[in-house]
Amino acid sequence: MTITIHYAFLPHTDGDAALGFYRDLLGFEVRKDVGYQDLRWITVGPVGSSTSIVLHPPAVDPGITDAERQTISTLIAKGVYGAVTLGTDDLDGLFERLEAAGADIVQGPTDQDYGVRDCAFRDPSGNLIRVNQL
Repeated sequence: MTITIHYAFLPHTDGDAALGFYRDLLGFEVRKDVGYQDLRWITVGPVGSSTSIVLHPPAVDPGITDAERQTISTLIAKGVYGAVTLGTDDLDGLFERLEAAGADIVQGPTDQDYGVRDCAFRDPSGNLIRVNQL
């Protein structure tokens, strides 16, 4: 039996900014871009990989109250709501590209005490993106 991660979900607050980041800066391919009313779901992923990230409008579930929607929006704005860890074979090169593009850098490439070399930044919605050196 093989089990893989097929989709991970991160909220987005601006579909065009999310596309500019994940497609244009990280080089992910767009697998789906689906709109419904004023909402937009964008599925992206690394070229050649079956793993995808679904960038979704936050707090659209009809069971969420207005107060809960506000709390979620506040957490997203603070950058503490969503996170994902990526991996690359060229951490320093990716970091240089992100820094040159003006990405919101949280941490430069660092050799962590627990044996990982990584960096961290935020996407346009505030989601924390960590990247490990593979």
